[in-house]
Amino acid sequence: MFASVALLILIQSVPVVPVTVTSHSPNVEVHEFSDAVLSCEFKTEKEMNPRIEWKKKDKDVSFVYYEGRFVGPFQKRAEMEGATVKLLRVTQEDAGEYRCEVSAPADAVTLGETNVTLRVLVPPQTPACEVPSSALTGSLVELRCRDHHSIPPAVYTWYKDNRAIPIRQPNASYTVNEFTGVLSFQTVSRADTGQYHCEAKNGVGPAKSCQGTLMQIDDVNIAAVVSGVLLLCVTLLLCVFGVCYARRHGYFSRHRGRSFWIPHCHGAPHISSQNLNRTEHTQTSGYSHPSKEPQDFKHTQSFML
Repeated sequence: MFASVALLILIQSVPVVPVTVTSHSPNVEVHEFSDAVLSCEFKTEKEMNPRIEWKKKDKDVSFVYYEGRFVGPFQKRAEMEGATVKLLRVTQEDAGEYRCEVSAPADAVTLGETNVTLRVLVPPQTPACEVPSSALTGSLVELRCRDHHSIPPAVYTWYKDNRAIPIRQPNASYTVNEFTGVLSFQTVSRADTGQYHCEAKNGVGPAKSCQGTLMQIDDVNIAAVVSGVLLLCVTLLLCVFGVCYARRHGYFSRHRGRSFWIPHCHGAPHISSQNLNRTEHTQTSGYSHPSKEPQDFKHTQSFML
């Protein structure tokens, strides 16, 4: 009796090992177009044939490996060894968070999972550079350089006449932001004339540079500014004189008559509206002209514009 109780206590004291899932590389970084290994190891309590699934978490959760085969875009470009997945020639679209799930129905704890994050590194591309071809002394000038594709983001170095521009220079008239790629001159001078280009690098691949562009800085042409102002004043004076001359000689007069066509007056194709107004005024004053028959009408005067 005592031996049976002792054996029961011993059995109950043995810890139950549930299904466990781990990864020895939870964060994976690989270069673009190389292979990526997403590791997944598991142990079960009793289950001899656990179900293995891989999922990718983007905005939604999608299957990578389901019911013993790869699905979706991973078909024919992924391999399975145990529970570990090997992705072939990864691209930026493959970057993200993956989850390995192991189901063991015979175990006390039937489900275990682990997460693996894949980061795909992209070397620098040729940056897009914005360099003005010319500027005036004393003005604000900004040069821009940007590579939108490199991962991690590139840092930038500006060059003038193939010599690197220091990022921090005491009493410098410029500032350089190596993270945004902006070279800013607060008050540019003729000494800043030169050929500028930018270099992008992120430690993944070789650095890339844009083509050099000449920036010419010129002084403000005072004589040209004065001449332009004088020419503008003369033009304005001529315009004012022309308007005054036209008004004085009646070119802007508003006394204009309108012509009307009266079909039955073959001899008088047009009659001025001024005559019509004059006739109406005469009738209202109490005086009436003797009526004439159409055959007695004689054309005396016509007004045309």
